[in-house]
Amino acid sequence: MRHIISILVENEFGALGRIAGLFTARGYNIDSLTVAPTDDPTLSRMTLVTQGDERIVEQILKQLNKLLDVVKVMDITDSAHIERELMLVKVQATSSEAREEFKRLAEIFDARVVDVTDKTYTIEVIGRGSKLDAFLALLEHKTPMEVVRSGVIGIARGDKQMRV
Repeated sequence: MRHIISILVENEFGALGRIAGLFTARGYNIDSLTVAPTDDPTLSRMTLVTQGDERIVEQILKQLNKLLDVVKVMDITDSAHIERELMLVKVQATSSEAREEFKRLAEIFDARVVDVTDKTYTIEVIGRGSKLDAFLALLEHKTPMEVVRSGVIGIARGDKQMRV
């Protein structure tokens, strides 16, 4: 089962390496990982997506809590949460028909064209992974030139929070 784990860590050199090393040492895969500083410059927040049954994820959470840099860990998968992912897709748009079709697809997916050249469009899509996958599936016959995805970010709904 897919799990979204939110980790609050001290914003210190090597913290990411220690967390990735924990996964590597135990043979667990990281499907996606995003890291950014929080409103407190001494802390960063990691959102990590992994696969595993309840026993494996429980073990991962226990091991993460043992790391010195880790301030707080929360598996937000089973609680009410909001998750988003960002994707940039570059497509060939050399004809007026292609340009119109890409604009129409962007509108349908509540996406937007963020860059235009005489030969390409770059489209920004934001949403759940399934939305991004569906957008790519519709482009399958058009073969995107390049696709970049951010990985999942997530936050618990309501009064659950990662504050210390």
